[in-house]
Amino acid sequence: MRVYINEGGRIGGKRIVLDDMILTRELPTTAGSRMLETYVSLFEAEAVSRLTQAGCTVGGKVNVGEFGIDLMGETSFFGACVREDGTLASAAAESLKDGVCAAVQLDVNGAPRRAAAQNDLVCVKPTYGTVSRYGTIPAACSGETVTVTAPSAAVCREILSVLAGHDDKDGTSLSEEQCSLLKQDAQRRPVRKVAVAAGLTAAADDQVRADLAAFRTFLEERGVEVVEIDDQLIRAANTAWNVLMSAELCNNVSRYDGVKYGYRSSSYTTIEELYTNSRTEAFGELLKSAILFGSDVLSTDNYMKMYDKALRVRRVIVEALNSVFAECDALLLPACSAKRYTLAAVQENPYLAFEENAFTAPASVSGMPAVVVGGIQLMGPAFSENSLLDLAQAYRKEGQ
Repeated sequence: MRVYINEGGRIGGKRIVLDDMILTRELPTTAGSRMLETYVSLFEAEAVSRLTQAGCTVGGKVNVGEFGIDLMGETSFFGACVREDGTLASAAAESLKDGVCAAVQLDVNGAPRRAAAQNDLVCVKPTYGTVSRYGTIPAACSGETVTVTAPSAAVCREILSVLAGHDDKDGTSLSEEQCSLLKQDAQRRPVRKVAVAAGLTAAADDQVRADLAAFRTFLEERGVEVVEIDDQLIRAANTAWNVLMSAELCNNVSRYDGVKYGYRSSSYTTIEELYTNSRTEAFGELLKSAILFGSDVLSTDNYMKMYDKALRVRRVIVEALNSVFAECDALLLPACSAKRYTLAAVQENPYLAFEENAFTAPASVSGMPAVVVGGIQLMGPAFSENSLLDLAQAYRKEGQ
């Protein structure tokens, strides 16, 4: 089971691992793809600079699915992480069993949140724009977010506090005043009312619904009001995100043509054959499918019917979530449909990741924060990370 793509230092400070979508100078960054198998960046990500300046040690790079769009790393060119019983494992989650303090990952299609839910870990996906994406390999730029996974909410809060902040090098970075709302000492309001996404809850299996019921009981015992809501509009995030992610991915991977860097086919006679053969040989099947779909979405015939409509649906979803958060402090929903995935299930349905993001897409498409704890997912309005982490920390302590 391949967990580490490359291992780094083990001495001094808190030991952090990075997923293979985050650029480092000392270690290769492959994005889980043959296309970037030997690529070493000339600069490091802003997230890495902030971590090392805070005294953290980069303990290595962990395996990731090709460009982060899959279920949980199964499409990596370097092989899926699979346990002896055939269950898919997350490389980042497995690394936390090795004395690692936290994993810093790029959440493109919800893989870090699914892995945290299935491995009893805490994961925080912050508000879009509060953590710099400078130095990450771009896939779906309008929704991908640098996230933190750790064994506890307290560690997630500490690492997020280091990462959050304005960065002039990132055009989507929010102001320092807004980013400071994620710091450890920032003021936050208590969670007094929580909405439950009824439709998404019904779509999960019995084990996941049991985790949701346990968290709901915890909330009610703390005096938090819990109400069920109709999440029909929110569920549209799945379709909208698949369209937007594929379109953006299609554009972002067009730079990998076998000319300046990356994999180059040895079989070509013209520049067109160089492009075609290099990409055909280097990209995996799921990525190729997403590229073809994204290209079709952006075509003249479909741009208005699909891409533009997906942007409009995104706005409707954001408005629906804002309406929920006008009445409630958080939204409770699953992070995945099941407590485990098998390699056989993924081989039978290669597009399972695009179905499972029904649970993670609402936070991705809206840019709102989400925290995974106890196998469930909590969403909140922008800049509510500390409130969600307070709740997660209380649940972890009281659940022991």
